[in-house]
Amino acid sequence: MHRRCRLPHVLIIPLVSLVAVLSSCDMFGASRARTAFRGDSALAYAQAQVNFGPRVPGTDAARRAGDWIVAQMRKRADTVIVQQWTHVTLKGDSLPMRNVLARFKPALSQRVLYITHWDTRPTADQEFNFGDRQRPIPGANDGASGVGLFVALADVLKKTPPDVGVDLLFVDGEDYGSFDEYDAETGEGDVLIGSTYFADHLPSADYKPMFGVLWDMIGDKDLNILQEQISAEKAPEVVSRVWQTAKDLGYDKYFIPQVYGPITDDHVPLLKKGLRVIDVIDIDYGPLGPNGQANPNFHHTLQDTMDKISAKSLQVVGDVAVTLVTK
Repeated sequence: MHRRCRLPHVLIIPLVSLVAVLSSCDMFGASRARTAFRGDSALAYAQAQVNFGPRVPGTDAARRAGDWIVAQMRKRADTVIVQQWTHVTLKGDSLPMRNVLARFKPALSQRVLYITHWDTRPTADQEFNFGDRQRPIPGANDGASGVGLFVALADVLKKTPPDVGVDLLFVDGEDYGSFDEYDAETGEGDVLIGSTYFADHLPSADYKPMFGVLWDMIGDKDLNILQEQISAEKAPEVVSRVWQTAKDLGYDKYFIPQVYGPITDDHVPLLKKGLRVIDVIDIDYGPLGPNGQANPNFHHTLQDTMDKISAKSLQVVGDVAVTLVTK
């Protein structure tokens, strides 16, 4: 049930008391942050990424945005590992790729892996105007929101070190090519490039996190996160853990216990390697219509801009992410 803030049942409320009560509420009817995570900071970090322009692999904007991520993580994490390689596309083009792994308490064997992608799609293939479909998307939600979440999460983990090891993995090349041409069995294709590379180049031979969560497109103002089908089938205990945590925080309005999909995303190569990783994604990006789906849907369009995401949504997801590694 959606929690609502109620005013005390009195006829006269002192002004100071009234301000205190109102300040504990927000326009969504939910109480404010339950953790030290700052949704407004996450939004500002997402804006910093968008300011670089579309972060398409091989572009100057991608280089500068990647440098920024590395610099931010080196200020916060205990250890930062940068994986760099060249990906040869199905067409024969060579693309520079970079994953960034920020580690907190790297010596601990009990670890949690968080993943997000930081690249943006080179073509707006779902754009409403057909003439604009070859333009790159801004990627405010599909790219920057996850980065914003992770940098703000790193703020919390630096100030209050967790009891378990935490790995924040920024992967490149998730959204570069055609998902229709991706071969899940061989891992060949021009999507999920960074997660596939990481799955083949783990930090150590015995790397086995307790669980992992992929956070993708989690800044949508109209936040509604369903349980992704592959995740529910391959790692149901992780899905249960995440959704129960959200419920305990009073966020069951946003984390909905209903299966949706399947969705091919960065968790797929990791699941194939035996890592218990699930996908937390709001694939219905935009206001929901009467059919329960986003209408319009801003996914892979030029409308994926900062005005479509919110500090509130990032706060909700950030509270869940923090609680999972601190409770």
